Amino acid sequence: MAPVTDARPAASAELRELKAVLERITFANEETGYTIARVATDRSGSELLTVVGPLLGAQVGESLRLTGRWTSHPKYGRQFEVRSYTTVLPATVQGIRRYLGSGLIKGIGPVMAERMVDHFGTEILRVIEEDPDRLIEVYGLGPKRSKRIAAAWEEQKAIKEVMVFLQGHDVSTSLAVRIYKQYGDTSISVVQKEPYRLAADVWGIGFKTADTIARAVGIPHDSPERIKAGLRYTLSEAADNGHCYLPEPNLITEATKILEVPRELVGPCLDEAVAAEEVVREPVPAAGGSIPAVYLVPFHRAERSLSGGLLELLHAKEDRLPGFQKVDWAKALGWLRRRGAASSAGAPSGTELAPEQEEAVRLALTTKVAVLTGGPGCGKSFTVRSIVDLARAKHAKVVLVAPTGRAAKRLAELAGHEAATVHRLLQLQPGGDPTYDRDNPLDADLVVVDESSMVDVILANKLVKAIPRGAHLLLVGDVDQLPSVGAGEVLRDLLATETIPRVRLTKIFRQAQQSGIVVNAHRINAGRSPQTTGFPDFFLFPCEETELTAELTVDIVAQRIPRRFGLDPRRDVQVLAPMHRGPAGAGNLNTLLQEALTPHRDGQAERRYGGRVYRVGDKVTQLRNNYDKGAAGVFNGTVGVVTGISLEEQALTVLTDEDERVDYDFAELDELAHAYAVTIHRSQGSEYPAVVIPLTTSSWMMLQRNLLYTAVTRAKRLVVLAGSRRALAAAVRTAGAGRRHTALDHRVGAGA
Repeated sequence: MAPVTDARPAASAELRELKAVLERITFANEETGYTIARVATDRSGSELLTVVGPLLGAQVGESLRLTGRWTSHPKYGRQFEVRSYTTVLPATVQGIRRYLGSGLIKGIGPVMAERMVDHFGTEILRVIEEDPDRLIEVYGLGPKRSKRIAAAWEEQKAIKEVMVFLQGHDVSTSLAVRIYKQYGDTSISVVQKEPYRLAADVWGIGFKTADTIARAVGIPHDSPERIKAGLRYTLSEAADNGHCYLPEPNLITEATKILEVPRELVGPCLDEAVAAEEVVREPVPAAGGSIPAVYLVPFHRAERSLSGGLLELLHAKEDRLPGFQKVDWAKALGWLRRRGAASSAGAPSGTELAPEQEEAVRLALTTKVAVLTGGPGCGKSFTVRSIVDLARAKHAKVVLVAPTGRAAKRLAELAGHEAATVHRLLQLQPGGDPTYDRDNPLDADLVVVDESSMVDVILANKLVKAIPRGAHLLLVGDVDQLPSVGAGEVLRDLLATETIPRVRLTKIFRQAQQSGIVVNAHRINAGRSPQTTGFPDFFLFPCEETELTAELTVDIVAQRIPRRFGLDPRRDVQVLAPMHRGPAGAGNLNTLLQEALTPHRDGQAERRYGGRVYRVGDKVTQLRNNYDKGAAGVFNGTVGVVTGISLEEQALTVLTDEDERVDYDFAELDELAHAYAVTIHRSQGSEYPAVVIPLTTSSWMMLQRNLLYTAVTRAKRLVVLAGSRRALAAAVRTAGAGRRHTALDHRVGAGA
């Protein structure tokens, strides 16, 4: 095996070499690569030694040749400070047995490793590499499995070569597997000749990493290729922050900062990118005229297509619900009362619709595109159920959808009708193309989209394309919540134009007025402090110290809520943090909550990837859309529980909240993160029995009214705030970020 090195200088020139087997990783920082690990050496016997330094990429069970120096830590004692390391093949029977049984080679677990070493002794590694057909001599290894093992061995060798090359160019080893999976034998060639392709093709590699590689392989700092890649990256970053486009002056200013090149070099490269159709430049309306807006191609196409699709639906001559144009509404509403559908939450007096709800029912069934918005306790769910019941009474084909699995389940329960996620409804294929589209529309007369505030412009466009002309589309959501994680502000844009009919529910019904969650959500939305006493479902535990707030949050989740309310801390309780970073951020809270709820147990399989360790029972979330997983893809924000880990198959199994079992290769674990705590942004569209919200002054920049409002409205039965009263006051006081750069409202308005 070839050497893997790190360029970090040692603390002293007095370097030593240590040969050891990596037994356990106790800490690893994903961003810096700094690792604390325990190793065994021939001389240490059963006693494990501590090594610290850049070891990210090394796997438990590997034999390492470490270069560094011995130091003495005042608290932890003697330890070896690593400067660089080399992976080497073990030479002893015991070392080989541990190496093969560690899960490094797919298809070999501890039991099979024992058999292979017992049969071949120290020759086993040579047999795998040079004479793999002989593996069938081992009991339990047939020809098929032997070939798998030989192929996995070759892949490991190839990945190590890529790893070595990348390490020589200051790139983390954790990306080598992904690069190899993407490009195979051409990996090194692509890295050397087309490094900026990595940012577009490989999940986990952005412009900055690709730029580091490009610099190392000699691409000039001011090359047009680099500048155009930087422009695309700047637009991509803007899209990650919700913008569909950037005004050209903003784009050039931002790109100049990122690229650290003279401004006059950027404009001509932008012109080249526009001419090559890598980006789109188009004037959009602005105060006092127009501005040149620059889009990445997918967002420009989606925005234009969505606008056209909505207008086409709205003005279609066909009507798939013609019976409601001449219906006797007094008779229809009387039928609803007699049917007793009003027993759903949000109905005034439990028997009939309020006037604004009646207006929404009529609008949805007589207008082909409509929006229903309003805050908690205002009867959106009851109104939707009434619409669905009337449509089904006329034998209409009703389709209910929501952006997430949890939201779809909730919608189905409230409406008394089957619901699906948008992705599953459209049956997205590998690569993201839907089965249902303009050429193959859904069989639907009425489509209701709940939690539509979190539907981004790309997904909204896919959905609208699949709705047949003449069908009715009702978008339901709370426009005061955070906008979608993806680019766009679809719900807000549609409410900003008079073209799309809408109803806003404002009345809070009597039973909802008894809920601290509902009352305080409206108080927060109005810029008033929540009432933190006097309600059985809303509490504040004050704590001004950030680190202590983290400890308090863990105690509330693991001990206090289960003891007082009988809720399961993993299944029923969700921590929603304003930020990912910091002592009370979602990242650190996940580490603390995992230790409290799913601690390490001897003999239980677990797998470390980067700075995270995965165990059976862990609550996890998907970090990106992956159209190649599951029956119809697994999508950013999907939550599930780890139900199995196989070292032999190098795979981890997750049961998602849509009750689907999804397998992840160990090399894909950077697609998952723990979800005991998630950022408030990632909680959109979900509802939880209990929500715990840590608020600290260290997350000052993120403390905004719509952020807190969104977090509170995710709770069904209980909200607990933990932390600083100053931070709470700041969140209530701060109106929030400005509008995103979108042009959907202008496009819909202009095309009316």
